[in-house]
Amino acid sequence: MKNFYDVIVVGGGAAGFFTALVAAEKNPSYKIAILERGKDVLGKVRISGGGRCNVTHACFVPNDLVKFYPRGEKELRGPFHTFSSGDTIEWFDRHGVELKIEDDGRMFPVTDSSQTIIDCFTETAKKLGVEVLTGKSVQTIFRSEDVWKIDTQNESYSSSKLVMATGSSTKIWEMLQEKGHAIISPVPSLFTFNTKDKRISNLPGVATMANVEVKNTKLEAHGPLLITHWGMSGPAILKLSAWGARILNEKKYQFTVVVNWLPDFSTSDIESELRDLKQSAAKKLVSKRIHFELPNRLWESLVSASGIDTDTKWADLTKIQLQNLANQLTASQFEINGKSTFKEEFVTAGGIDLKEINFKTFESKLHETLYFAGEIVNIDAITGGFNFQNAWTSGHIVGSAL
Repeated sequence: MKNFYDVIVVGGGAAGFFTALVAAEKNPSYKIAILERGKDVLGKVRISGGGRCNVTHACFVPNDLVKFYPRGEKELRGPFHTFSSGDTIEWFDRHGVELKIEDDGRMFPVTDSSQTIIDCFTETAKKLGVEVLTGKSVQTIFRSEDVWKIDTQNESYSSSKLVMATGSSTKIWEMLQEKGHAIISPVPSLFTFNTKDKRISNLPGVATMANVEVKNTKLEAHGPLLITHWGMSGPAILKLSAWGARILNEKKYQFTVVVNWLPDFSTSDIESELRDLKQSAAKKLVSKRIHFELPNRLWESLVSASGIDTDTKWADLTKIQLQNLANQLTASQFEINGKSTFKEEFVTAGGIDLKEINFKTFESKLHETLYFAGEIVNIDAITGGFNFQNAWTSGHIVGSAL
């Protein structure tokens, strides 16, 4: 039969490619093809981590690893016991790619180049005889006499088993909806916050540890906060955006954040520290930071926002000024008006309802021999290599199940 394969994988991204490679390694006799709608494969791999490819994260305990997934925590526990970060490192090592751990736990190829991962995948595909067919935009999928039929814009294919690894493709989700699958409506995850606040408008590039809360919600995150030209970014903000993806979408990205720039201190702690400084540093200028671990420019801005002149000495601080400064340091409120996508690493919260998937194999509970890998399902993670780990884990389990 022309264009017949044992396995067709739709989607030439990280999850789709890895699925095909694992399936080919475990079933050398299988005829396997990847159908990719674009002219290139592994686009997200290429741009990830600023072009270095954040392959995974050095979190090796499955019960800890699942905590980085706002959607999918419960469902991934079993899969991570089957194939986790350590297995990812071992797989890449076996295929000639050495990974390194950075201080924050993120893992990259030692070459610091995503091309290393792309070359590994494409060369392994060639060796294993996996056909990579680009420019193949899938138009319809249907099952007939135990065979899947896949029509692209200019050719038809068929396969015994079908893997959908198309990420957040609305068109594919609609096709699967027609097959009876429920789709959790997609909303953005991993985005930065836009704010035009004069306290930080002249501080792009300044970064510091902070605790950030979304006012009147339970959303809270701790970590580095980066001030940008358009507002706030950095791990603390990205964590909030992932955990709050649906809540912040409902708020139409108009909300208030409360920032504690000194996360080891409460407001009352800081007031006490400031009163001590009023005595011990009486003759020194408040505007010249002498005590707290904060970038100087940020300190000067928060002092100014507290109504304190640049030539005011500690001894001359009024009670109101002291309280204002304590509040600015530990409970600064910023009005957020909109979001910006984090670089090009767009992640979506949403996808195939998790209740409709068998997580021992990632096979559809509605259709035999139909499998899912990667972000097509309603699983997503915070930044740091966790979304790729979901791709490798789901890809390995599907590839093995095939």
